[in-house]
Amino acid sequence: MKRQIHVYYTGRVQGVGFRFTTEEIARDLEVYGWVRNLRDGRVELVAEAEEEVLKNFLARIKQYFSHYIQDVDIDWLAASGEFKEFRVKF
Repeated sequence: MKRQIHVYYTGRVQGVGFRFTTEEIARDLEVYGWVRNLRDGRVELVAEAEEEVLKNFLARIKQYFSHYIQDVDIDWLAASGEFKEFRVKF
């Protein structure tokens, strides 16, 4: 079943290639949505895919950035179907 996640990452997650690596992982797994830096130092992510794919996506992000991520706040939602690609928002 397709789902959407809305995630906030806290820690040293800006200036370490987080957004572009996340974009690469998303494209590899065919996850759609976006990622962006927030002014308060967090990174915000919205993504849609099958639930198991999203779990894999989150695990790969965590694995790659485990030394930088201090906290993760995830909301699981129903998929909206609005995304056709994954991109970095500026």
